[in-house]
Amino acid sequence: MKNKHKLVGIKVLALLLFFFASVQVKAQGKMIDKVVAIVGGNEILYSDIENQYMQYLMQGYTSNGDNIRCQIFEEVMFAKLLLNQAQLDSVDISDDMVESEMDRRLQYFISQIGSQEKLEQYYNKSILEIKSDLRNTIRDQMMSEKIKSKITKDIKITPSEVRTYFHSIPKDSIPLINSEYQYSEIVMTPKLSQEEKEYAKKKLEDIRKRIIDGASFESMARIYSEDPGSAMKGGELGDFGRGVMYPAFEAAAFALQPNEISPIVETEAGYHIIKLIKRKGDFINVRHILIMTKVSPLSLQRTKDKMDSIYQQISSGELTFKEAALKYSDEDSKYNGGIAINKQSGSNVFTPDQIGKELFFYLEKMNVGEISKPMLFDKKKNVKAYRIVKLDKRTKPHKANLEQDYDKIQLMALNKKKSEAINSWIQKKSEKTYIVILDKDLKNCKFNYKWD
Repeated sequence: MKNKHKLVGIKVLALLLFFFASVQVKAQGKMIDKVVAIVGGNEILYSDIENQYMQYLMQGYTSNGDNIRCQIFEEVMFAKLLLNQAQLDSVDISDDMVESEMDRRLQYFISQIGSQEKLEQYYNKSILEIKSDLRNTIRDQMMSEKIKSKITKDIKITPSEVRTYFHSIPKDSIPLINSEYQYSEIVMTPKLSQEEKEYAKKKLEDIRKRIIDGASFESMARIYSEDPGSAMKGGELGDFGRGVMYPAFEAAAFALQPNEISPIVETEAGYHIIKLIKRKGDFINVRHILIMTKVSPLSLQRTKDKMDSIYQQISSGELTFKEAALKYSDEDSKYNGGIAINKQSGSNVFTPDQIGKELFFYLEKMNVGEISKPMLFDKKKNVKAYRIVKLDKRTKPHKANLEQDYDKIQLMALNKKKSEAINSWIQKKSEKTYIVILDKDLKNCKFNYKWD
């Protein structure tokens, strides 16, 4: 049986997890809540289903309403079944873990909605009331996830099972694999000189003095700040909690009193001055002015000249690419021959959409084994570097096969085996657990499992 529990996609499910039963659905006015089902000792409320359904619609999805409600209801039934088992097993989730996860979710939603005030206005509750409503829900979800992980943690897949799984796929259903790339690189990042750092710091010191002497922080931020995300808003960042900004920035910001201006703070982005707008509970809102530390054209040219020399040494055979990577690259990949690692997957394989456009066009023109001349690229925000790239492997779009795509097929087979284990667990536990569906409309849903 196919796993039917992924209802609306990862993004929507992540959003749905935030909403909780006590929140009224605004579009419906005041909701008259009721218990629609009981799983073990846990009730399922009408609002549990309707809130998630309304959020589904708010994300722009449209589908058969009753069918979607039935899918959501079955997903909630599964969650309650997991929770019931967690309670029976006395699964423990520490208060610190709950608070950390709650802060993470609240911070995400505050960033999406714009401010803490807007979040409070949306729910017509203070942040403390929202936390109070959310705390038990998050604890229940974390307990359920522990049980879900426990069901699948010991599941392994053998090569024989991988082959059997692949040969069971109908030929017209074998997935198409896009082009993939493997490459190695030598990276050299120009070092900031003391003069370049002092120039940026002095510029900000002058701006800070003008503000202390009476200039508007907001106006100065609009004119001088080099943070494109906040400069046009007078440097305002919006509400945020701890664990979001650079540690040095946070330490300075949370130590301020309202309207106080910080000393100059250095982070990876450059130099900042910060003004506290307000503090509310665990969240603050500040303005800041950023002056970035920039590498001079002369430093960039020196780095390019050095990389040109390295390229010549590799081309002449004086050094192998692997030796040059170990000797000169400033990336950790220098210790494995310069092999680039895909941060999304943890492997050394990249699809076109996982490579920057500029690098993609370079790789497309290269032959396997060819080494590029040094190229300038944005290593990260506000940091430029040079790299020499070697194309190790490139595949063309093709239908999946065991020879080229064993790892992918192995993962697909493992996920199927895990899904089957979860399905089997649901079937067994639902038969032994007290479950009753009280709502007549939901009772008529076409379920994947026998619940009632």
